Amino acid sequence: MNWEDYIHSDPDILLGKPVFRGSRLSVEFILGLFSAGWTEKQILENYPTLTPEVLRAMFSYIQECMREMNFYSFSDKVS
Repeated sequence: MNWEDYIHSDPDILLGKPVFRGSRLSVEFILGLFSAGWTEKQILENYPTLTPEVLRAMFSYIQECMREMNFYSFSDKVS
């Protein structure tokens, strides 16, 4: 899947945050809904401009971002 067909960044829209084409919905916002426990069904019902394909593109985009990032170990120690 080519996520660039569904997601883009424009400095004039939400200060350049990645958004879904044709909307002002950011990838960050939709990820926040998933992390808050929303289901795909709930997201699609509440944001009808999104489709299952758009959500798959979002995960493809995130995978690519993660692949390009350097991660460092974090200690489990509590200060």
